[in-house]
Amino acid sequence: MKIYNTLSGEKEDFLPQGDPVKMYVCGVTPYAEAHIGHAMSYIIFDVIRRYLEFRGYTLKYVQNITDIDDKIIDRANLLGLSCAELAKKYTDSFFTDMDALNVGRADIYPRATEEIPKIIEVIGGLVAKGYAYPAQGSVYFRVRKVADYGRLSRRDLESMMTTESTVGSDDKESPMDFVLWKASKPGEPSWESPWGPGRPGWHIECSAMSLKYLGDTLDIHGGGQDLIFPHHENEIAQSESFSGKKPFVKYWLHNGLLQLGEEKMSKSLGNLIAIKEALERYSADAIRIFVLGSNYRSPLTYSEEALEAAEGGTERLLRVISRDDPTGGVGEALDAESYKKQFIKAMDDDFNTAQALAVLFDLARAINQAGDSGLSFQNAQNILLELGRNVLGLKLATSEFMREPNPEIEPLVNRLIEERLHLRNAKQWQLADKIRAKLAELGIVLEDTSEGTITIWKRTPEVGSLDNLLAELGIAY
Repeated sequence: MKIYNTLSGEKEDFLPQGDPVKMYVCGVTPYAEAHIGHAMSYIIFDVIRRYLEFRGYTLKYVQNITDIDDKIIDRANLLGLSCAELAKKYTDSFFTDMDALNVGRADIYPRATEEIPKIIEVIGGLVAKGYAYPAQGSVYFRVRKVADYGRLSRRDLESMMTTESTVGSDDKESPMDFVLWKASKPGEPSWESPWGPGRPGWHIECSAMSLKYLGDTLDIHGGGQDLIFPHHENEIAQSESFSGKKPFVKYWLHNGLLQLGEEKMSKSLGNLIAIKEALERYSADAIRIFVLGSNYRSPLTYSEEALEAAEGGTERLLRVISRDDPTGGVGEALDAESYKKQFIKAMDDDFNTAQALAVLFDLARAINQAGDSGLSFQNAQNILLELGRNVLGLKLATSEFMREPNPEIEPLVNRLIEERLHLRNAKQWQLADKIRAKLAELGIVLEDTSEGTITIWKRTPEVGSLDNLLAELGIAY
């Protein structure tokens, strides 16, 4: 099993340091509704976690919540709420979204405001070792004291100037030094510390929480590519300087960013689509298929067309798992396990979910042709469900998306299917296709398989009138 390590820039054999596998993923800053960009990241790491467990690993999975931050303070003031009230509101909303997307819960969700003692301990240790210094009630990290600073993002020190570099610039020894502890300002939440009242900087929070709950060396640290610099670069510097142990992380995994047009989707840019908004239009499975249909390290562009296609893929899988065995259980057993092996081969290659999904759809096609393929029908359906649900996190809940046959219109549908089959046999393809298209407009999907035609009810509020369609097509009933 190989995974791509951002630190080395190569795929490496996955050899965790022990049991359990220690996995840390940067969590949300809860000051607004989570958006589809968040969904992309957490779906990806949910699947990575699921797959590792599927392969027999035990995991300890930690995901932090940054519940104190400049953005939280600004938004809370705007809305007339306390920072704690705002953070709780959007943290609860985040969990609701994740549950709806079938993203499994982490083992631990440490909140920055609840980890102040550990944060102060780590900052104090860095000061004692000379890696950090207090100034005017704040504490800064000495970047130039870390010889290999920049190795994760592959940047030299002089090219790393960021907007953060201007913060507290009058108090810093060097513009690149970053804040570990911020001196309190009037009206802001603060905690007592050896350097005076204040609050933690963003980067030190993750170092303190990962060190507390997972130890000095992590197996996997994940997050979006936009966190590589400065956040993850600073985590490495802080954590290794405090513990004296390298590496802080064996495997750095970063997902590509979701784009809306030419820009990444983000709350700060305001070009976002909330998860709740997306779930009003598309199923959770469709959103997952949309995300997993591309390499997790590549950028992904949001589009209605792509989501519609993913919804269609969801319905294809649902139709397959809802079918009864057309062979009556007597078909010859084709090795359906071969699809499972192909799936594992794809996922073992740096979590290639796009290829793994392709295997599932190949298996679905084989199930539809079970009468001729000799596929062991029930075994194939079970494999499809096992891989789809347990690994890719698809719900594949037919009750949510599929309509039950309506006995009042079933005879009418059967009459139209009969006429379409007659037209196909007569090679009158255009008229046959017209029946199929008209039925689709009314919420009824026909899927042709080797043993005949299957009628599935699509997700529509109501099925339209078939009487008018029969009259329109000139079909007697």
